[in-house]
Amino acid sequence: MADNLREDLLLGIGNPLLDISATVDEDFLKKYKLKANDAILAEDFHKPLYDELVEKYNADFIAGGAVQNSMRVAQWFLEKPGVCIYMGCVGKDKYSAILEERARENGLNVRYQYTDKEQTGTCAVLITGKDRSLCANLAAANCFSPSHIAEPENKKLIEKAQFYYVSGFFLTVSSESIQTVANHAFMENKIFMMNLSAPFLCKFFKKEMLAALPYVDILVGNETESEAFSEANELGTSDLKEIGLKICNWEKMNKKRKRIVILTQGAGSVLLIKDNNVTEYPVPKLEEDKVVDTNGAGDAFVGGFLAQYIQDQSLETCIKCGIWAASEIIQRSGCTYEGRPDFTP
Repeated sequence: MADNLREDLLLGIGNPLLDISATVDEDFLKKYKLKANDAILAEDFHKPLYDELVEKYNADFIAGGAVQNSMRVAQWFLEKPGVCIYMGCVGKDKYSAILEERARENGLNVRYQYTDKEQTGTCAVLITGKDRSLCANLAAANCFSPSHIAEPENKKLIEKAQFYYVSGFFLTVSSESIQTVANHAFMENKIFMMNLSAPFLCKFFKKEMLAALPYVDILVGNETESEAFSEANELGTSDLKEIGLKICNWEKMNKKRKRIVILTQGAGSVLLIKDNNVTEYPVPKLEEDKVVDTNGAGDAFVGGFLAQYIQDQSLETCIKCGIWAASEIIQRSGCTYEGRPDFTP
């Protein structure tokens, strides 16, 4: 662990959700019009799904939400409490108490905004074989407001942080808050990082995404998200390397550093696009019987990456740590871990 690690160094903002995870069959997916490996926001006809999971399936409850997962994984590596701050909105209920307790146990400095308008958000994690389908009912997470980051204590934390990470999912909640934090990072020459998060965001929240992109120093996405971004923005290619290069050269506010794009491909190699060059990092093959649940693999990758990045490690070490973290997490149910991480560059 680097000597320069301090509290409140990395700030993550996202949608805190209680994951309700269960193995289901194809008929269950069809019943709720879901795809085997996708991530969507719940509509009204999805609402009965959550109770059905709890009543009819052996569901696990796991503290979740993409950014919160990444922050928890980063803290696992850092082994110093409070390096990561996490903000998001929850309800005033027993689920938020569970979420906060779990997050603080993992070393996070949790700064939730509380609302009495909605219950704490939930995400159905539907496992079919090696695939997982996510259906998120944001509920209270949708109620995050810019007033939260304007509160004096929270504003101080934002000013104290040097690195910022937001998910594309948060574009659906408070684009204004993203702009505020992104602009602060730009003005102070700090690092702002974002994840594409899901294909639907590239299409249906294109305006919000393109408003944030010029501030992004590091962008992460997977193959389906990248292709969706290319289609939504008429890049004219489905080649991941070309897409990455085009995003790298997209308009950027901070001219002091060039944008870095990192594209994952599941079990395929990770692409690092930087300075108009593409470097591939192979993902070690994991035996089929060791793969338990791919949910959280992307979140874990970001957590491992960030844990090294904020310690000023090389991009190669950051990516290898991300790959290692993802490999560990998919051998367990949900974005969970145990023991001390024994990653070595």
